[in-house]
Amino acid sequence: MLPNKSRLLKNKDFQTVFKKGKFFKSKVLSLRFLKNNLGLNRFGFVISNKISKKSVERHKIKRRLSGIIKQISPGIEKGFDFIIIALQGIRGRTYKEIKKEVFFIFGVKE
Repeated sequence: MLPNKSRLLKNKDFQTVFKKGKFFKSKVLSLRFLKNNLGLNRFGFVISNKISKKSVERHKIKRRLSGIIKQISPGIEKGFDFIIIALQGIRGRTYKEIKKEVFFIFGVKE
């Protein structure tokens, strides 16, 4: 799990990124980001009930995404708020496939 200082926690922060942020999309993930002028990156995750009605499956996806972000966060430029949105096709993906998609949307080499 990411530390609190690295997470988007407030609804106001999420709304700001959704309204003013830029957008990038891959097959199973969508990324919204906005400069935050804080000198550190903050991450938020959105895994909808449309992905799975079972909270266990949604939390599993969130834990996987959080773990991957923790690995690559040192290689990402500082000073941004990121929201990672899981899309419909993510449910059947393996950890390696999800990791590959995260690396792709952030433009980080494996």
